[in-house]
Amino acid sequence: MFKQMIRVVLGGSLAVLAGCALQVKSDTNSALIRSVQCHSYDWAGSFRTDSPLRGTIANPVNEARLRSAIGARLESLGIHKVDKDPDCLVGYGIGSRSSVEGAYPVGWGWGAGFGYRRGWVGGWGWGPGWGPWGWDDGPYVYTQGIIGVDLYDAKTKQALWHATVNQDLREASGEKAEKKIDDAVTAIFQKYPR
Repeated sequence: MFKQMIRVVLGGSLAVLAGCALQVKSDTNSALIRSVQCHSYDWAGSFRTDSPLRGTIANPVNEARLRSAIGARLESLGIHKVDKDPDCLVGYGIGSRSSVEGAYPVGWGWGAGFGYRRGWVGGWGWGPGWGPWGWDDGPYVYTQGIIGVDLYDAKTKQALWHATVNQDLREASGEKAEKKIDDAVTAIFQKYPR
């Protein structure tokens, strides 16, 4: 019985940890990736200095951290940085976007709850609700951080591979930012087409 309890607790813990793993979205130009051999790379460019994010999450220090992490992953794959005639070009980005959750349709129903804007609400009527105890606060809007890596054929400039991961860098600096960037790039390169 005790062994079963341990298995249940460990299994549940692993499920929670798996839910916290960084989620990577990846897309590959399957037709082209087979014909291009990336043994060397160069950077496709750098962050624009006029970007509104340049003073915050896309600052020059984070850009250097991101380049370093990407370069280390490419080197581990046997793809070396060159200054002239690379096989592939590497692009990258750090950004953020606003996301909305909980925008439920308006309809008839019972809604009761405590909303921070309007106080206690309840009764029959026309308005948003979720089940018999819905909240009347409206949608939840939050900022989602994104780190992305792109790979291009250097000769044709066609995209070979694109991958992004949700990773929030707001209010991260120093070792914390470095770890978040490294974790994101590690997750991204697990999807690298081989």
